[in-house]
Amino acid sequence: MKTNFCHLHTHSHYSLLNALPKLPDLVAKAKDDNMPALALTDNGNLYGAIEFYQECLDNDIKPIIGVDFYVATRTRHDKEARIDNQTHRLVLLAKNYKGYQNLIRLVTDSYLEGFYYKPRIDNEIIKKYNKDLICIMPAFSGDLAKAIKFNDEEKASDLLKFYRDTYGDENFYMEICHHPEIEGFAEAVKKITEFAHKNDVKLVATQDVYYLKPEDSEARRTLISVSSTFGGGGNLDRDGADFSFITNKQAEKLFKDTPDAVENIQKIVDECNIEITLGEWKFPDFKIESGRTPDDELRHMAYERITWRGYEKTKELTDRIDYELNIIATKGYSKYFLAVADILRAAKERKILYNTRGSAAGSLVSYLVGITIVDPIELNLPFERFLNPERPSAPDVDMDFADAQRDEIIEYVREKYGHEHVAQIGTFGTMAAKGAVRDVTRAMGYPYDLGDRIAKLIPMGAQGFPMTIDRALDEVPELKEIYKKEEDVKKIIDMAKKIEGCARHIGVHAAGVVISPDPLTDDVPIQFDPKGEGHLITQYNMHAVGEDGVGLLKFDFLGLKNLTIMGDTIKLIEKIYGDNIEIEHIPLDDTRTYEMLARGETAATFQLNGQGMTQFLKQLKPTNINDINAMVALYRPGPMAFIPDFIERKNNPSKVKYLDERFKDILEPTFGILIYQDDIMMIAVRFAGYSWGEADKFRKAMGKKIPEIMKQQYEKFTKGCQEVGGLSEQKTAELWESIETFAAYGFNKAHAASYGRVSYLTSYFKANYPVLYMTAVLTAESGDVDKVAEMVAECKRMGIEVLPPDINESFEDFTAIMNKGENDKEITKEAKALAESSEGTENAIRFGLTTIKNFGEAIANVIIEERKRGGRFKSLEDFLKRVKDKNLNKRSLEALIKCGAMDKLGERGQMLANLEEILSYSKELSKESTDQTSLFGADAESSHLKLAPADPADPKEQLSWEKELLGLYISGHPLEQFKEKLEKAAKIADVKKDNRAGFSTVIAGHIDDIRVIRTKKNDEMAFIKVSDLTDTLEIVAFPKVFEKNKAELEPGKCIAIKGKLNKRNDELSMLADAIKVL
Repeated sequence: MKTNFCHLHTHSHYSLLNALPKLPDLVAKAKDDNMPALALTDNGNLYGAIEFYQECLDNDIKPIIGVDFYVATRTRHDKEARIDNQTHRLVLLAKNYKGYQNLIRLVTDSYLEGFYYKPRIDNEIIKKYNKDLICIMPAFSGDLAKAIKFNDEEKASDLLKFYRDTYGDENFYMEICHHPEIEGFAEAVKKITEFAHKNDVKLVATQDVYYLKPEDSEARRTLISVSSTFGGGGNLDRDGADFSFITNKQAEKLFKDTPDAVENIQKIVDECNIEITLGEWKFPDFKIESGRTPDDELRHMAYERITWRGYEKTKELTDRIDYELNIIATKGYSKYFLAVADILRAAKERKILYNTRGSAAGSLVSYLVGITIVDPIELNLPFERFLNPERPSAPDVDMDFADAQRDEIIEYVREKYGHEHVAQIGTFGTMAAKGAVRDVTRAMGYPYDLGDRIAKLIPMGAQGFPMTIDRALDEVPELKEIYKKEEDVKKIIDMAKKIEGCARHIGVHAAGVVISPDPLTDDVPIQFDPKGEGHLITQYNMHAVGEDGVGLLKFDFLGLKNLTIMGDTIKLIEKIYGDNIEIEHIPLDDTRTYEMLARGETAATFQLNGQGMTQFLKQLKPTNINDINAMVALYRPGPMAFIPDFIERKNNPSKVKYLDERFKDILEPTFGILIYQDDIMMIAVRFAGYSWGEADKFRKAMGKKIPEIMKQQYEKFTKGCQEVGGLSEQKTAELWESIETFAAYGFNKAHAASYGRVSYLTSYFKANYPVLYMTAVLTAESGDVDKVAEMVAECKRMGIEVLPPDINESFEDFTAIMNKGENDKEITKEAKALAESSEGTENAIRFGLTTIKNFGEAIANVIIEERKRGGRFKSLEDFLKRVKDKNLNKRSLEALIKCGAMDKLGERGQMLANLEEILSYSKELSKESTDQTSLFGADAESSHLKLAPADPADPKEQLSWEKELLGLYISGHPLEQFKEKLEKAAKIADVKKDNRAGFSTVIAGHIDDIRVIRTKKNDEMAFIKVSDLTDTLEIVAFPKVFEKNKAELEPGKCIAIKGKLNKRNDELSMLADAIKVL
């Protein structure tokens, strides 16, 4: 018998942690066996549907899209423990696009309404979305199959009627498969076959595939064990069965007794003819109130704002505007520009700081309508890098928002376009090399330490180039050695390789949001964010949902902390000085800013901080925004090698040379050096006769360096330079060599300008409003103890005092206490009043109450509100009488006392010694305030609080409390007790400032952290993070030095270190020759 077998019940790795096959491998397996069609039926979802569809088309295989659904025992709304966590299964296949849409709606409802352990559908929505679907009743897990198995004839009859009525006789099939290893298999298949023949129900042969080869069954069991560890779970009771991908030849043998079940496969294949339109854009339906067309509205906005942007309406300017508008209109992108401009207008109205990145900054129209904040005329940015007549891809404007307010923008978009039209984009976390090793170790029952040892030998990959286990085995000799020598290691690694790359979970894309003109569920299945925050996300990733997939436009809304910092600084400026700062009107030629950068004071700035960049800036001495933009572009692996040349040319104009003087108007801002992709494109257009579309392809080719394409470009470019540009053969060769050198590292000029602007602005605020800016920085970093400590050290270097929390002065976050204006500015009455209530005379920053560990936001707000109502707390007793709240308990009160927040109301040691008495007094006051009968009691007034004498807190202990609760030392530093001994030790800040790799010196510091690792020889060595009163530094203690001192080395100890300074990845550290515990 010739068997025409195709798989109709197949799972991929998108059946999260329950199946192994990647989609390319699955489709390739079907193609190898000459199967004309293949169905994908992942468990409860459509995660892989579009990728599967594309893969099938690319391999001339008919794609059939389906889902293996979980069906609720009762209804999808019932969620009672131990009852509704049980489900049965139903396989549905789409006959056409309408059937595919019904799958989308079923999947969406199962996640949004029916999720309880699993996404569940029920009979109500099965009937509601029943059109154009083929229904296959699973042989083992379907409710009808179970009723047949347990001889429940009445239930079986009722269920059969339901499914026939719902889908029609012609679309309902009962599955038979071949899994003899499962107990009762033969009897179950026999009963299903008899039932089907008796009731004239069509049978269909499948194999319920979860992996490709029989030998992969153990890998699937391991995967299920990983799932179980994280609250998942699989069919462990059926793991003895073979769920591999059988071939035509195997199927012919396995299903020889049920030829009708095989013949029916072809009937289903013939019925399923789904066509999904891919790659056609669907722009948001932006409503225009003026009644103009999108093209006319965009034109009106652009021309209306010429003077607003400070331009004169010259012919040259209007020609460029018209040129851009014509390309935008021809490509049908006007709606997109209007939508983006509207989103950013909404951000501005809400005082949410934003920035746009990428090549959009090259568009004059974008600048005029408020999409970008970088002047493309001033910076000579080409529009064609963003859009040109020959570029097929849609515009892509990356929008950065203050991270603390990003959700406000997403909510605005939801309200404007409708919640059913907007979702964040889903993204899949996969089993990466290190994670796969650790997961397999745990799942196979090996000790954690073994998996950790293996995982630590696997290097980190680079962005876009993830590390694989095979690559690690090739690149790391020690890993290869233990793989060969240690049997357990080999077992773990071999198993990890089988599950490596499998999808592990769905999450939320960091920036991506889609806006659809139609309800999303016309094209995309959606679900809730698994983190439980209630946000809708697409089940398709950015590729499947976007340009290469169903064509929904992706908007990138990225949260950027630096924008929050600047936004908070602007609010503080308004509060302290009454000035309303417009960020777009901040001058780009501020002397203080450039002088600060030239001194290397770059901490807390955007993209200009770090040892390496700081040293280059000190040498460069930047004087304009072009210098900053260039450094943002150059400070990356590869082009970093050209920074010294750039600095030399900046500081010595005689070194600036151009291959041809005509290049000057392109390369003058970068002193004749090719830094930007845009400059290379301009040269190709002006001097080699390229169109902008050809120049864009030239840019991409130079970046990828594919030999055949490079050869073609070389011939075209050199010929063009000589014929169009009039360059000599020698100059053309020199130009080509220069472009070849720089092109691979070339940076998007518009992107550099956009990020460079943020870099400049953060520097501007730090230089001109140091106290207010650092207050905003500390608030933004308050969740990161190490970062707060680093920023407090920077404040001290700047001469800004950072004060501990104080219940009379602290607000929720860090607070600026301004006794006088910065840079001769006049402060407001409100600011003066706050400063006058403080006991200091200099400007300072005060820790906020919510920065205290073990101290909640609720009680902090109660204290602040009571202080606003009744003024400062005059004594501990006054504080307890006025602050009556359940959250003022032992834990919170102890935290306030230990960190110094109540120092002005009493001594820490005495208050802690009397803590129980204080708590009793507080409870007594609370009782009195609620006990109405006390109005008539004998004691009309409360008793007074009396504290027993106690020893004052030990200074060392006070420091340890501050470190514990605030993350750093405030009232002093452990090193101060060794002040005399350390007079000759170098300050860490000075060491970093000098940046002299190879120089030997002595420093002293407090051990903040120790990380111990083992060398290839299995010896211990350590990386020790130490801090002094000025900065922090990493000390590397190799085995010999570490072994000598390790018994005494622990966090909290103070040490002196003699050693040699070392520089790696532009970060300075010290290689210890000797360590002494102080």
